[in-house]
Amino acid sequence: MTLPDTLEAAIAQSVEATKAALANGRHRLQIELLFPELKPLPVAQQYLSLFPELGTQFKVFFADAGAAALARRDWGEITYTLRGIEELLEPVQPEDEAFVFVAPSPVEVNLVEKICEQAGDRPCILLNPQLQDVSIVGIGYTARQLRERFLSTIETCYYLRPLEKGAIFRGHPSPWQVWWDNDDIEYQLIAEEPERPAGERLDQILAKVLPAQEKKKGLFQDLQQFLRALTQ
Repeated sequence: MTLPDTLEAAIAQSVEATKAALANGRHRLQIELLFPELKPLPVAQQYLSLFPELGTQFKVFFADAGAAALARRDWGEITYTLRGIEELLEPVQPEDEAFVFVAPSPVEVNLVEKICEQAGDRPCILLNPQLQDVSIVGIGYTARQLRERFLSTIETCYYLRPLEKGAIFRGHPSPWQVWWDNDDIEYQLIAEEPERPAGERLDQILAKVLPAQEKKKGLFQDLQQFLRALTQ
């Protein structure tokens, strides 16, 4: 996969990455489109509309019943179930084929984990989850337990995060990639990594292409430029 140039293209790529990961035996997956003010419901609606292979007997869970009711009102005729994650006493039934969680927050992490455990090998897909916010789920031992017990079992099959004049990108089965706008070519692949580059490793990658004067600039202007191009 190459870096998408529109939000619609990114969502379409995320569907293909999900299919590839499921075909390779992964069943706990997450998709992260890390753009400020991105509304989760339209993204989820488009994602599911492009994924008929997911079947008809599956459940889509929202953080609250209000969001689920809004989706039921606006999404038209659908064959799957839309519910708040706390609405159903028995959220997992034998006939369910898959489970999708729309923007779950740390408040819902225990319920998400419970449903995923009950789902067994059935697909569980998290769209833009926020489950690793340690300020809510706990610091130190509690957060480490959560990572080891549950979060570490989830594979990020699609990821797109804007950077200064570039982006971190991954679409299963490809490795993690760093793309950069060098002003001559729109975006150029400058690194591939087995794990998501962050911290010092990401700084090392960017230092190879970032001019000294650019290192002192703020990220806001370039970030906004990338987001405008992606969402046009």
